[in-house]
Formats: sequence, structure tokens, C-alpha cells
Amino acid sequence: TWKCFSFDEIFTATNGFSSENLVGKGGYAEVYRGELKSGEMVAVKKLTKAGNEERREKEFLTEIGTIGHVSHPNVSSLLGCCVDNGLYLLFPFSPRGSVSSVLHDESAPPLKWKLRYKIATGTAKGLHYLHKGCQRRIIHRDIKASNILLTQDFEPQISDFGLAKWLPTQWTHHAIAPIEGTVGYLAPEYFSHGIV
Repeated sequence: TWKCFSFDEIFTATNGFSSENLVGKGGYAEVYRGELKSGEMVAVKKLTKAGNEERREKEFLTEIGTIGHVSHPNVSSLLGCCVDNGLYLLFPFSPRGSVSSVLHDESAPPLKWKLRYKIATGTAKGLHYLHKGCQRRIIHRDIKASNILLTQDFEPQISDFGLAKWLPTQWTHHAIAPIEGTVGYLAPEYFSHGIV
């Protein structure tokens, strides 16, 4: 279960959203590392005003509504949110960062094939759970290396559910417009016809 955090709690946890704690930045969000008073390390996703306010609120509600009820070791879990002074989502901190950051880190040795296999199969298990195992089937719509986070022992966790959609149980596919996601990572049938 997740909880509502106060702005003071997350402001303190991230050391005032200091640049030293900024671990990621995208078109619609900034992610900060933080430490709660309990000692728990968290990632605080601050939805930015890039784009319009309506889209920001929609992504916030989509993410809470989607992952607020999922539970799988290969899917990032929601710890809570904050709606004071902006929109914030809190997740367990992933100390290894994303698959993308690990694969492109030129200062680190290349990942061994055994770890790559573990990451690939774990990601597949997480996707299978989202598509077939959860109470309400979820189509992520933005699976890519930067949205797969890694725990300390390289267990992959699917994250960033801002574009996710629910797929009714009786449906085998669904047409969605407008097409959203990251070009280059979109499934061909979705990119060409909007079908998920």
C-alpha cells in the first residue's frame, strides 16, 4: 500500500531537491534520490511543467491508478505521492540506475551475458505479469532500456507508467490514438496502426 507524503518530508529527503541528488531528467519529469527519516532510500519523481498542465495531471493520475495496485518483483512499486507544491511520486530507489545507464557506462566493464539474460528474462516476467497476471491487464506503451530500473542485485523493474493503458479482460487488442511513446521502441503494429 502507498501513502501520501508531505512536501516537507520529500523536500528534506532530497536535500531541497539539490542538484547532487538529481539522478534523471526527461521531458516531463525530474527524478531525485532521497532518504526518508526512516533511512529508506527513495526516488522522488517530480512532474515538471514541460507540456501542458492537463497532460501532467493525466500522467500523474495514470501512474498512480496503474501501479498503485500492482505487485510483482519485476515491476516498480509505488511508495506514495505528494500533491503539495506540485505533483510527486515516490518509489524505492534503484541503486544501479536504468538498463540504459548501465549499458552505456563507458567507465564500467560490459555486463556479463549471465546478467544480461537475467535482466531480459526478468523484464519479460514483468511484462507477462502486466499483460496476463494482474487484476486489470496493463499495456505499458513505453518499454525501453531507460524505463527498466535495476536493483542492487541487477533484478530488473519496469517503471514509468505515465503512458500506460488498461486492456479490458475480454479484449485481445485495442486501437489507441494518438500514438505515444518513444520512436524506435514502439511495436510495429502500434506504430503503424495504433493497435496494442
